Amino acid sequence: SILCRLGLTGEPDGEADGDSKADTPEIPTSVDNTPQCLNKALEGLSSRWRNWWIRGILSFTMISGFFLIIYLGPVMLIIVMTVQIKCFQEIITIGYRVYHSYDLPWFRTLSWYFLICVNYFFYGETVADYFGVLVQKEEPLQFLVRYHRFISFTLYLAGFCMFVLSLVKKHYRLQFYMFAWTHVTLLIVVTQSHLVIQNLFEGMIWFIVPISIVICNDIMAYLFGFFFGRTPLIKLSPKKTWEGFIGGFLSTVVFGFIFAYLLAQYQYFVCPVEYDSETNRFAVECQPSELFVMQEYRLPAALQNVLRWKTVKMYPFQIHSVALSTFASLIGPFGGFFASGFKRAFKIKDFANTIPGHGGIMDRFDCQYLMATFVHVYIASFIRGPNPSKVLQQVLVLQPEQQLSIFNTLRSHLQDKGILPPPRPEAQ
Repeated sequence: SILCRLGLTGEPDGEADGDSKADTPEIPTSVDNTPQCLNKALEGLSSRWRNWWIRGILSFTMISGFFLIIYLGPVMLIIVMTVQIKCFQEIITIGYRVYHSYDLPWFRTLSWYFLICVNYFFYGETVADYFGVLVQKEEPLQFLVRYHRFISFTLYLAGFCMFVLSLVKKHYRLQFYMFAWTHVTLLIVVTQSHLVIQNLFEGMIWFIVPISIVICNDIMAYLFGFFFGRTPLIKLSPKKTWEGFIGGFLSTVVFGFIFAYLLAQYQYFVCPVEYDSETNRFAVECQPSELFVMQEYRLPAALQNVLRWKTVKMYPFQIHSVALSTFASLIGPFGGFFASGFKRAFKIKDFANTIPGHGGIMDRFDCQYLMATFVHVYIASFIRGPNPSKVLQQVLVLQPEQQLSIFNTLRSHLQDKGILPPPRPEAQ
């Protein structure tokens, strides 16, 4: 995939030893949907170089689209939702082809119903956390937020009952298998896309840098593997090479360090995304945190002798970018290996044929979802402090006397610390 290939793309081979052919569904092979103009222009090349040019042209197109999304700003929330739905559709379609062969009811309907339920739960949590001021202005939203989890559970329970009622004699085992298929898909796709949105609200830099370094790792690993690859990396993907793996790692660390330096200079990228209720727009203006303020660091003695420098100036975020790049290069590809194993189990090359030379949308995001989880955990563990927006939202739903009590306590606390002037003595 354009996001995590570590060398050359391997063709899926047969099932693992011990798997019976009867347990593996027959999935139609992918068709070549490369535009005719590209086929005609590249018809004189060998299949190896033809695939190289197709992947390169389509990769450049997708990267251009990615920069357009960055230009659009927080509207990329809609893009995340669109990608999530497409990835879910590709995985569910594979299962549906198995399920439909037995002529069993409700699988596709229930799958999409559960997708709606889970999205309602996660996006409702996001509204409650980041749009508290807006919620207070709209009475219907107050009701939905107050009873959000109960409503979400009720919706899920309705789908659960529908599944039980749809059970068909002699096919119980298959139906429970597909029920698990749907829930694992929801876990992989919807949960991870929710974490992407959570990262975005911390600042667009936490969205752009992780995605970019995974893309860089994939491209550089593919190039190193294509031109220098000799040593196989893993049996699951026999055409991925150690040369691609190592070259991708080194290139990604350098790229992430430089790219982090460029983005850390602009408020637009480093400020948390917040909703401005007065303008009804997303705002990305703030006083940058210390993470995005240039600081001076003293180099270790060994590096001082080599570089002839005693100190260097950099943004603290650049140090964090090294950790992100290391994960994207060394651990992130296992998301691709997992996807490769999944596709081999069903004897398919790609999840879909949406993008010529690349496969489906899920083929492009198999590593991004794993990266999104790491970034979310990394922020929660090493970066994020208390969330003022969440605290404010909780205060706003309290009774007036409770709010007044909190106000008086906070005022006294700030006066004791000298932040607010002491109270005036009462007149005699």
